[in-house]
Amino acid sequence: MPLFEHLGRYIVTIKGMFARPENQKMYWKEFMHQCVEIGVGSLPIVLVISVFLGAVMTVQTAYQLVTNLIPRSTIAVIVRDSMLLELSPTVICIVLAGVVGSKIASELGNMRISEQIDALEIMGINTKTYLILPKVAAALLTVPMLISLSIIVSLWGGRFVGDLTGIIDTNTFDRGLLEGFKPFNVTVAMTKAFTFAYLITSISAYFGYNVKGGALEIGRSSTLAVVVSCILILLADYILTLLMLKPA
Repeated sequence: MPLFEHLGRYIVTIKGMFARPENQKMYWKEFMHQCVEIGVGSLPIVLVISVFLGAVMTVQTAYQLVTNLIPRSTIAVIVRDSMLLELSPTVICIVLAGVVGSKIASELGNMRISEQIDALEIMGINTKTYLILPKVAAALLTVPMLISLSIIVSLWGGRFVGDLTGIIDTNTFDRGLLEGFKPFNVTVAMTKAFTFAYLITSISAYFGYNVKGGALEIGRSSTLAVVVSCILILLADYILTLLMLKPA
């Protein structure tokens, strides 16, 4: 399917999800369910990856700082800014694109193939609003929380490994975390988190909702959703970094 046809159908799908809910309680229940699925369900993998990201970043930064002219607290500064500006938002969201995105695409694709979506439409339910909007809204709420937790856990992991290996003691690491801290970096991280969360859920929902064919097409749609989400996350990462962190 041509790129512009995909783009047009994506816009129509997203536009269709902004409608007045038929039953607010039903939509609220679905929203909370998606918060649990996306947020709590992704928590273990986010924590594991974050700990090792911080640990590896600490060891790698210490390896590159081979001169005694650079204070050890610089290790914590580099780890802090790397996790805030790039590693936690981008790496975690790419992982979530595979975990959450494929699940959303396969779930909606299965509903489409088994005609469950058609049955809901016959019942007078706006399926775009009921099936897509709670997922997007839940991701916009939970993914920034996951990214915030990832940043904290990764810094703890780097601090722990630095002290365990003798690379940098905890007092020096803590001092480095406060050196030259720019609150605007948190704004950058959260902007990326919100943007990536929207891309993951909306793109995955689009491919799942519009799947055609049989069971084989569900797998292809899930794979395509993950690939496209990852590519657009990297593209959005570049654009946001260029716009928000461009040197004067």
